[in-house]
Amino acid sequence: MSRKIREVMTKRPATVAVQVTVAEAARRMRDEGIGDLVTDRDLVVRVIAEGREPESTSVSDVCSPDLVTVGPDDDIDKAVDLMRSRALRRLPVTEGGRPVGVVSLGDLAVDRDGSSALADISQAPPNT
Repeated sequence: MSRKIREVMTKRPATVAVQVTVAEAARRMRDEGIGDLVTDRDLVVRVIAEGREPESTSVSDVCSPDLVTVGPDDDIDKAVDLMRSRALRRLPVTEGGRPVGVVSLGDLAVDRDGSSALADISQAPPNT
């Protein structure tokens, strides 16, 4: 029987309102040790590289428009396939249009091979 996303996802994902500035979102990511309010790629490519001001640029101005999600009852293989085909490190988990979790490459590494280097790194406490 296939394992489901809900078995490996992080529940109660952190969220941020779209009007929040990217600077505020980045500070919150730092302070809470999370990596998924805004992607590092969005920060680098759509803020820094374009010369935007982080204190006045909103999250909605830089987030990827084509959000890819999975459901909690989807098979883990679906997440693996999506991450591989779209070069993603995290996938929001939604149910009824609402965020209920997030599944990361690290979550999948821990599930697939808990002794791998990626699993070890993913389980390490965040540096603050």
